[in-house]
Amino acid sequence: MAKSRNGLTAVGLSVLGAFLVLLAFTTKNWLVTNVNFGHPKFERIGLWVVCFKDFEDPLHWFFNTRFHSCWWVFEEEYYIIDDILFKGLYIATQFFFSTCLLLTVFAVCSTIALIIFGSYADSRVWMPNWEHNDIGWSYGVAVTGTITLYVSGVLYGIECRAHMIKCKRMDTQRDNYNSDSDDIKQMSHIDI
Repeated sequence: MAKSRNGLTAVGLSVLGAFLVLLAFTTKNWLVTNVNFGHPKFERIGLWVVCFKDFEDPLHWFFNTRFHSCWWVFEEEYYIIDDILFKGLYIATQFFFSTCLLLTVFAVCSTIALIIFGSYADSRVWMPNWEHNDIGWSYGVAVTGTITLYVSGVLYGIECRAHMIKCKRMDTQRDNYNSDSDDIKQMSHIDI
Protein backbone atom coordinates (compact mmCIF):
# COMPACT_ATOMS: atom_id res chain seq x y z
CA MET A 1 0.00 0.00 0.00
CA ALA A 2 1.41 3.39 -0.97
CA LYS A 3 2.01 5.85 1.84
CA SER A 4 0.09 9.10 1.69
CA ARG A 5 1.71 12.47 2.18
CA ASN A 6 -0.49 13.00 5.24
CA GLY A 7 0.73 9.75 6.82
CA LEU A 8 4.37 10.50 6.09
CA THR A 9 3.98 14.00 7.55
CA ALA A 10 2.41 12.51 10.69
CA VAL A 11 5.33 10.10 11.09
CA GLY A 12 7.86 12.90 10.57
CA LEU A 13 6.14 15.16 13.09
CA SER A 14 5.95 12.30 15.59
CA VAL A 15 9.68 11.72 15.33
CA LEU A 16 10.37 15.46 15.60
CA GLY A 17 8.01 15.83 18.56
CA ALA A 18 9.56 12.86 20.35
CA PHE A 19 13.04 14.31 19.77
CA LEU A 20 12.02 17.72 21.12
CA VAL A 21 10.39 16.16 24.17
CA LEU A 22 13.53 14.11 24.81
CA LEU A 23 15.70 17.22 24.40
CA ALA A 24 13.57 19.21 26.84
CA PHE A 25 13.57 16.28 29.26
CA THR A 26 17.37 16.11 29.41
CA THR A 27 18.36 19.79 29.39
CA LYS A 28 18.76 22.02 32.44
CA ASN A 29 17.28 25.28 31.24
CA TRP A 30 13.62 25.17 32.22
CA LEU A 31 14.02 28.13 34.58
CA VAL A 32 17.06 30.41 34.39
CA THR A 33 18.29 33.49 36.22
CA ASN A 34 18.61 36.72 34.32
CA VAL A 35 22.32 37.14 33.52
CA ASN A 36 22.15 40.90 34.18
CA PHE A 37 21.36 40.30 37.85
CA GLY A 38 24.33 41.01 40.15
CA HIS A 39 25.25 37.85 42.09
CA PRO A 40 22.55 35.24 41.62
CA LYS A 41 22.49 32.32 44.03
CA PHE A 42 20.33 30.28 41.70
CA GLU A 43 21.46 29.85 38.09
CA ARG A 44 19.12 27.38 36.36
CA ILE A 45 17.07 24.25 36.81
CA GLY A 46 15.90 21.45 34.55
CA LEU A 47 13.75 18.49 35.40
CA TRP A 48 16.67 16.54 36.86
CA VAL A 49 19.54 19.03 37.33
CA VAL A 50 19.78 22.22 39.38
CA CYS A 51 22.59 24.77 39.27
CA PHE A 52 23.43 27.03 42.21
CA LYS A 53 26.18 29.56 42.69
CA ASP A 54 27.14 30.10 46.31
CA PHE A 55 23.63 29.28 47.53
CA GLU A 56 23.09 28.92 51.25
CA ASP A 57 19.78 27.69 52.63
CA PRO A 58 18.31 30.40 54.87
CA LEU A 59 16.49 27.79 57.00
CA HIS A 60 19.50 25.61 57.83
CA TRP A 61 22.20 27.91 59.17
CA PHE A 62 23.73 25.32 61.44
CA PHE A 63 24.95 23.23 58.49
CA ASN A 64 26.83 26.17 56.94
CA THR A 65 26.62 24.46 53.57
CA ARG A 66 26.99 26.38 50.34
CA PHE A 67 25.97 24.87 47.05
CA HIS A 68 27.98 25.45 43.89
CA SER A 69 27.81 24.09 40.35
CA CYS A 70 25.22 21.86 38.71
CA TRP A 71 24.08 18.66 40.37
CA TRP A 72 21.47 15.99 39.94
CA VAL A 73 18.41 16.97 42.01
CA PHE A 74 18.52 13.71 43.98
CA GLU A 75 22.16 14.16 44.97
CA GLU A 76 22.79 13.35 48.61
CA GLU A 77 23.97 16.88 49.40
CA TYR A 78 20.64 18.33 48.27
CA TYR A 79 18.65 16.46 50.91
CA ILE A 80 19.29 19.41 53.19
CA ILE A 81 17.38 21.75 50.86
CA ASP A 82 14.73 19.35 49.58
CA ASP A 83 12.06 21.63 51.07
CA ILE A 84 13.19 24.35 48.64
CA LEU A 85 13.71 22.13 45.59
CA PHE A 86 10.81 19.74 45.75
CA LYS A 87 7.76 21.94 45.74
CA GLY A 88 4.54 20.40 44.47
CA LEU A 89 4.81 22.16 41.13
CA TYR A 90 8.26 20.71 40.46
CA ILE A 91 7.30 17.15 41.38
CA ALA A 92 4.11 17.38 39.29
CA THR A 93 6.07 18.71 36.32
CA GLN A 94 8.63 15.91 36.65
CA PHE A 95 5.89 13.27 36.87
CA PHE A 96 3.77 14.44 33.95
CA PHE A 97 6.67 15.21 31.63
CA SER A 98 8.33 11.87 32.44
CA THR A 99 5.02 10.19 31.61
CA CYS A 100 4.91 12.20 28.39
CA LEU A 101 8.40 11.01 27.49
CA LEU A 102 7.43 7.40 28.09
CA LEU A 103 4.15 7.74 26.20
CA THR A 104 4.88 10.42 23.61
CA VAL A 105 1.57 9.80 21.91
CA PHE A 106 -0.09 11.04 25.11
CA ALA A 107 0.59 14.77 24.63
CA VAL A 108 -2.03 15.44 27.29
CA CYS A 109 0.53 14.58 29.99
CA SER A 110 3.04 17.07 28.66
CA THR A 111 0.32 19.69 28.38
CA ILE A 112 -0.50 19.27 32.07
CA ALA A 113 3.20 19.45 32.98
CA LEU A 114 3.72 22.57 30.87
CA ILE A 115 0.68 24.32 32.34
CA ILE A 116 1.82 23.54 35.89
CA PHE A 117 5.39 24.66 35.29
CA GLY A 118 4.45 27.71 33.24
CA SER A 119 1.94 28.87 35.85
CA TYR A 120 4.04 28.50 38.97
CA ALA A 121 7.75 28.24 38.11
CA ASP A 122 8.35 31.97 37.94
CA SER A 123 6.52 32.67 41.18
CA ARG A 124 8.05 33.94 44.39
CA VAL A 125 7.42 30.73 46.32
CA TRP A 126 10.03 28.56 44.67
CA MET A 127 13.57 29.56 43.69
CA PRO A 128 15.57 32.40 45.29
CA ASN A 129 15.65 35.82 43.61
CA TRP A 130 12.38 35.03 41.88
CA GLU A 131 12.11 38.51 40.35
CA HIS A 132 15.21 37.78 38.24
CA ASN A 133 14.22 34.30 37.05
CA ASP A 134 12.91 33.66 33.56
CA ILE A 135 11.47 30.67 31.78
CA GLY A 136 14.34 29.04 29.84
CA TRP A 137 14.70 27.66 26.34
CA SER A 138 14.18 24.07 27.49
CA TYR A 139 10.62 24.98 28.40
CA GLY A 140 10.15 26.46 24.92
CA VAL A 141 11.47 23.25 23.36
CA ALA A 142 9.02 21.28 25.51
CA VAL A 143 6.13 23.46 24.32
CA THR A 144 7.21 23.08 20.69
CA GLY A 145 7.54 19.31 21.07
CA THR A 146 4.10 19.06 22.65
CA ILE A 147 2.46 21.12 19.90
CA THR A 148 4.23 18.98 17.31
CA LEU A 149 2.87 15.84 18.97
CA TYR A 150 -0.66 17.30 18.87
CA VAL A 151 -0.35 18.11 15.17
CA SER A 152 0.98 14.62 14.40
CA GLY A 153 -1.87 13.11 16.44
CA VAL A 154 -4.42 15.04 14.38
CA LEU A 155 -2.73 13.91 11.16
CA TYR A 156 -2.80 10.29 12.37
CA GLY A 157 -6.52 10.70 13.05
CA ILE A 158 -7.09 12.07 9.55
CA GLU A 159 -5.04 9.23 8.04
CA CYS A 160 -7.02 6.66 10.05
CA ARG A 161 -10.31 8.16 8.87
CA ALA A 162 -9.14 8.15 5.23
CA HIS A 163 -8.04 4.51 5.54
CA MET A 164 -11.43 3.55 7.03
CA ILE A 165 -13.24 5.24 4.14
CA LYS A 166 -11.04 3.40 1.60
CA CYS A 167 -11.74 0.06 3.29
CA LYS A 168 -15.47 0.76 3.35
CA ARG A 169 -15.41 1.67 -0.34
CA MET A 170 -13.53 -1.53 -1.20
CA ASP A 171 -16.02 -3.62 0.80
CA THR A 172 -18.93 -1.94 -1.00
CA GLN A 173 -17.33 -2.59 -4.38
CA ARG A 174 -16.66 -6.21 -3.40
CA ASP A 175 -20.27 -6.65 -2.30
CA ASN A 176 -21.52 -5.12 -5.57
CA TYR A 177 -19.27 -7.43 -7.58
CA ASN A 178 -20.43 -10.47 -5.60
CA SER A 179 -24.10 -9.56 -6.01
CA ASP A 180 -23.60 -9.01 -9.76
CA SER A 181 -21.95 -12.41 -10.14
CA ASP A 182 -24.77 -14.01 -8.14
CA ASP A 183 -27.29 -12.43 -10.51
CA ILE A 184 -25.40 -13.79 -13.51
CA LYS A 185 -25.31 -17.27 -11.98
CA GLN A 186 -29.05 -17.14 -11.32
CA MET A 187 -29.74 -16.01 -14.86
CA SER A 188 -27.65 -18.82 -16.31
CA HIS A 189 -29.77 -21.40 -14.47
CA ILE A 190 -33.06 -20.18 -15.92
CA ASP A 191 -34.53 -22.71 -18.30
CA ILE A 192 -35.69 -21.28 -21.56
